Amino acid sequence: MIDNIKPKEVTSIVNSLVSGVVPKIGVQHITVGRSEEINAFISSLEDVKNGHSLAKFWIGDFGSGKSFMLHLLNTVALKQKFVVANADFTPENRIYSNDGKSVLLYAAIMDNIAIQTKPEGGALPTLLEKWIEQVITKVSEKQNIALTDIRNDEYLPLVQNAILRTVNEITEVGGFDFASVIIKYYEGYIKGDEYLRRNALKWLKGEYKTKTEARQDLGVREIINDANYYDMLKNFCKLFVSMGYSGFMINLDEAINLYKITTSAAREKNYEKILSIYNDCYQGKVSNFFVNFAGTGDFLENERRGLFSYQALKSRLEPNKFESLEIRDFAQPVIKLKPLNHNEIFVLLKKLKAIFDMNYKTELNVSDEDITSFMEEMFNKPGASEFLTPREVIRDFLNILNIIRQNPEIDKRKLFGEIEISDERPNDLVALDSIEEI
Repeated sequence: MIDNIKPKEVTSIVNSLVSGVVPKIGVQHITVGRSEEINAFISSLEDVKNGHSLAKFWIGDFGSGKSFMLHLLNTVALKQKFVVANADFTPENRIYSNDGKSVLLYAAIMDNIAIQTKPEGGALPTLLEKWIEQVITKVSEKQNIALTDIRNDEYLPLVQNAILRTVNEITEVGGFDFASVIIKYYEGYIKGDEYLRRNALKWLKGEYKTKTEARQDLGVREIINDANYYDMLKNFCKLFVSMGYSGFMINLDEAINLYKITTSAAREKNYEKILSIYNDCYQGKVSNFFVNFAGTGDFLENERRGLFSYQALKSRLEPNKFESLEIRDFAQPVIKLKPLNHNEIFVLLKKLKAIFDMNYKTELNVSDEDITSFMEEMFNKPGASEFLTPREVIRDFLNILNIIRQNPEIDKRKLFGEIEISDERPNDLVALDSIEEI
């Protein structure tokens, strides 16, 4: 039932889902009911490969599978030779700020950069070294110098100049400092100077707090900050494409945290930045760039504090008026995730039972009829229609499998009967509309 799944993926799936979070790897093995969305996404990836850029908004209720969907998009994009990165909006980071919150978002993006050989993130050093090796090889061929010799100190200026020239060709804003830091990374890489290499990486990841500190360590005048971080993301996109990658895809989850910003002026500035990125993508001002936002219906449609409170975004993101539940339009910027139906949830739980058995090297006595009974108990509980989410169904199911695994004689029907439904929505959202804005 589960083909080509790796032991590492098996463990990641079980441990993550029991903890109520989406696994970083292996999500393709537990995907059900999203074939139309994925097919449309693959088509979008082709457009981005060909030099276009896109911004998409994945909208659904709490626990409906938005984060799962973003991880699935990652898996698909990695196979299409994209560089991908994930970051969550939090109360501490935003897409626009003037007090360091945006550069914190940038740092999270850079920390989580992934490629197919490093799907769990942390791939930035690998990419830099791969690119440097490409530059070294080109200089070696152009100057007719053996690869074994090109790393000697006497040829250092040749490679430095090639790096500077190449980076200047692909960057528009901040290119000189960007190139200077990559040269420092190269020097640290070639000479085995871990301190220099680490400082260069620190700069590229936006972790320097002051220009003075960066100047002392690296001899550069600027640092990555709230005002220029987006330009740096575009620089990296061009760098990745120059290396032979299809493009750069960034997934930004938990956008409800922008909706929760209490001051209307600050919230509007964030929406204005989203509009700027949206326009860059659809007006052809950036190439091979794909940004996905994930949020709730309120984040999108609430006209007091959601994206629809910003008229320019509302006019761009309003749904196709000819779309219905049966007739979908996946080409538009907003994609609403419909809930999984009961048949799809049954298939999902059956897959999870197989993966659970693989993880624990067991064969639990849980039949298809037992899975059906579990679902009937859950979906017939008071509050199920209002509050029950796929996340809660999955977590309860795996928790029950864990009890059965450790207590084989237990009465499964009794366990099913003890299920309770709770409202998983964050408490701070309930009172949001009553907050007086500053």
